[in-house]
Amino acid sequence: MKKLLLFFALFITSISGYSQVEDTATVSVETIEKSMKYEIGKIKLAAGNGTLNVPKGFKFLNAEQSQYVLKDLWGNPEDKTILGALVPENKGVLQEDSWLFTINYDGMGFVKDDDAEDIDYDEMLDNIKAEIKKDNPERIQQGFPSYELIGWASKPYYDKDKKVLHWAKEIKFGTDSINTLNYDLRVLGRKGVYILSAVANIKQLPEVKGNINNVISSIEFDKGEAYSDFDSNTDTIAAWTIGGLVAGKVLAKVGFFAIILKFGKFIALGLIAAWAAVKKFFFGKKDQEVSRPQAAIAEEATPPQEEI
Repeated sequence: MKKLLLFFALFITSISGYSQVEDTATVSVETIEKSMKYEIGKIKLAAGNGTLNVPKGFKFLNAEQSQYVLKDLWGNPEDKTILGALVPENKGVLQEDSWLFTINYDGMGFVKDDDAEDIDYDEMLDNIKAEIKKDNPERIQQGFPSYELIGWASKPYYDKDKKVLHWAKEIKFGTDSINTLNYDLRVLGRKGVYILSAVANIKQLPEVKGNINNVISSIEFDKGEAYSDFDSNTDTIAAWTIGGLVAGKVLAKVGFFAIILKFGKFIALGLIAAWAAVKKFFFGKKDQEVSRPQAAIAEEATPPQEEI
């Protein structure tokens, strides 16, 4: 219904003031892209006692700007725990092929990895699929479309030497023609885990996967805070092990958000396609590459102001 209402709003706008809105939207997109204050080099992370060494091929957005992109531009729920995001250096945040890695931290304690080699991930996949089916009626009731876990886009793998867990899911939302890629990394430390989640579509799997090693290596714990520094006499052991992290029992909220992130973006892209169809039908204009309806950008997406 929201798609339909916005489509007709764009239709009416196109009839009453197409040129003016289009010009305003173009300026707004350019203004928003230019307002992004990207950083490179070493970034001290606000949680987790760690540092981000921005990897080659990426640029960093701080917490405020990341929240602005995810919430205001891509239409996702607010996440005050986000520490920042890694954006490919050759992309902006409003391109149709935009994607990024969000960065969060969960101080859940020391995650024991004793079970890493004993997990049956195929059985786990079946269990997760069953849980999703149970959850779908509630999602629909809350106004979200149902979704289906197609399978592992990349089977769970735990790097025991680097103490990093990674896996990827291919997910289909409603009747979307393009499936979502939910690629997750967990970098284990002495007191918790850094959570890195790729927000992309399934067609971008090779691109995302090709950057995994660089992204993993970009997180560095402070001296005394690494996984190997665990002290059984003073440190807290997490309630869940490697299997629990993949199953999402502990990080269900974060994992769910990562999925919703991309879905929210696809809604915007779907509306842009509808808007492009209206323009082409009535005006014969060449399609513009934007990632939100022009009216929405002009009215809602005001770049964050720097504090003086």
